[in-house]
Amino acid sequence: MGPVQEEANYRELVENASDIIYAHDLEGRFTWVNRACERITGYTREETMRLRIWDLVPPEYRADMEKRLSEEMQTFEVEILAKDGRRIPMELKTRAVSRGHMPVGVQGIARDITERRRAAEAMRESEQRYALAAQGSNDGLWDWDLRRNRIFLSARWKEQVGAREDEIGDEPDEWFDRIHPDDRERFFADLGLHLEGRSEHLEVEHRMRHLDGSWRWMLVRGAAVRDGEGKAYRLAGSQTDITARKRAEEKLLHDALHDALTGLPNRSLFMDRLGQALAFQRRREDYRFAVLFLDVDRFKTVNESLGHTQGDVLLVEVARRLREIARPGDTVARLGGDEFALLLGDFADPEEPVRTAGRLQQALATPYNLDGTEVFTTASIGVALGSRDYGEPEELLRDADTAMYRAKESGRARHAVFHPSMHALARARLQLDTDLRRAIEREELRLRYQPVVSLRTGQIVGCEALIIWEHPTRGVIPPGDFIPTAEDTGLIIPIGRWALKQACLDAKAWHDALPRGSAAPVSVNLSAKQLVRPELLDDVRGALARSGLDARRLRLEVTESVIMENAGPAALMLNQLKALSVGLLLDDFGTGYSSLSYLHNFRFDTLKIDRSFVARLERSGKEAEIVRTIVSLGRALQMEVVAEGVENAAQLQHLIQLGADSAQGFWFSRPVDAQAFRELLQGRKSFALPSTVSAG
Repeated sequence: MGPVQEEANYRELVENASDIIYAHDLEGRFTWVNRACERITGYTREETMRLRIWDLVPPEYRADMEKRLSEEMQTFEVEILAKDGRRIPMELKTRAVSRGHMPVGVQGIARDITERRRAAEAMRESEQRYALAAQGSNDGLWDWDLRRNRIFLSARWKEQVGAREDEIGDEPDEWFDRIHPDDRERFFADLGLHLEGRSEHLEVEHRMRHLDGSWRWMLVRGAAVRDGEGKAYRLAGSQTDITARKRAEEKLLHDALHDALTGLPNRSLFMDRLGQALAFQRRREDYRFAVLFLDVDRFKTVNESLGHTQGDVLLVEVARRLREIARPGDTVARLGGDEFALLLGDFADPEEPVRTAGRLQQALATPYNLDGTEVFTTASIGVALGSRDYGEPEELLRDADTAMYRAKESGRARHAVFHPSMHALARARLQLDTDLRRAIEREELRLRYQPVVSLRTGQIVGCEALIIWEHPTRGVIPPGDFIPTAEDTGLIIPIGRWALKQACLDAKAWHDALPRGSAAPVSVNLSAKQLVRPELLDDVRGALARSGLDARRLRLEVTESVIMENAGPAALMLNQLKALSVGLLLDDFGTGYSSLSYLHNFRFDTLKIDRSFVARLERSGKEAEIVRTIVSLGRALQMEVVAEGVENAAQLQHLIQLGADSAQGFWFSRPVDAQAFRELLQGRKSFALPSTVSAG
């Protein structure tokens, strides 16, 4: 490493140090200071360089600081004045800098010791409290004559075990027989060490049987009196009832290892027990255990629609049901949020983990009554089987989490058993996330437009904007391969904002090129994360303002599932968007959510028949009736009905007969870029309908 690189490395270390590193001249003017100064004092580097050190140090410290100045490193404490007026305690290490024999300035390191001061003050307060408590205490006293083997026990000592003065004699066993069996070995071991002179004092905690049958914790302190040969002939001390303190400690320990809301073990305790299971498996070859990782499906919906209080009630009820399913000895834990885990230990049947997952899902699927509101929820469960291949408990929990993620991807309310191949998929998902972040920076995303065609005229009456990714090595990636990842990581927010802006710009360009009066609105898809963000309203306003596009030429497309999972926030946002005069389109209608009663609240202009219904039109009379019902519903609510996924003339014929207004799909055109779509509009492209083509 060359001098230049060494200098750069040194400068970076100094700049990023947590302490203030500074230099000033003999008049106190700063000549250099690192970044930590701004974080600690609030003054920027530029502001600091215009100050003298005496501007930061209160006057009462100046004389002492000047007195301590020498070429040797001096360490002392002062206070400095922050920009906001606070006095910050600092530990300074300074030394004078000379050139030849002439002093020219000072170099120093200043460390914020606020926390150290607080800790010291807390320690002093604690010591004072302890001293006062000791002065006011009324401990039991004892005095053991070792030569006669007789012991004096004070009245207060006897009261501590619930006895009167005359109920306990002077035999040592009056004490020792009352000690809890589990504590005797430790008590006599500590006693023996002190009597042998191997410990300066006797100090031991043990449980003592009270006359009411309970156990009380006692702190015993004592010291031996020795003869000239060092042999103990007397032992005396005190006994303090510390039951309350012990209970408080036990509560603190319990609280540190348990979830406050549900009372279940928390992640820390769960990981400890998982580590014990791994260690036990290494000692016993036939020992089987498994981890079940649970995530409550759509818990966010309950929180947003009913409030966090009801969300907490649901979590408590979920915890109760999990405890009922777990066997004695198993550990049920809440890992955080709506994530739970079950450590299933020592089972014989290899199918037991999967069966348990099924029982858990069945128990959780029963409806919950939240203060009169009936709520249904399910859980996605990942199962990882214990194995000696695991070195750390975190690895096993990670694999159970990975399997849970796979279950959720498969449609929720399912369980999946971890397989090593899932690691490859997880790594691929991570790589996709990384590439997608770069794709946004490198502008690799493109919009393609699929024409929407009138089933009365064959003319183009609009289009849907679809995002594709032109990957530098994988080629064109369709939206279905990366949009779910964007949803999971939150990247859908910047991607959605970009798509909205670009679609408006493209739509404005082709509208300007069309004859006056022509119309081809553009539909842009909104994700769930976009819909619940208040900033969406500003994003839409901004895209319209920057492009100059008439709001009536923009349609915002929302899937039915998004509406139902975010009903409250969605209703408010869609009404605000509607007030801008943009069109609202409900996608995937009828694919599994009962949203008919909500349709009139959301003021949609268009219903979109899902491609799954269109694909089965040729094979099932039932599908035709569903489509007919959707069309009739749209007519009744004065909504346009659009069918997607049209791939052949037979499907098109059915849709015309069923009364759909318009359609899109590969039969008409694959998605094209903005220029190609503009050319379709300018050429007044007209698509042949079944009246002029064969249905074959």
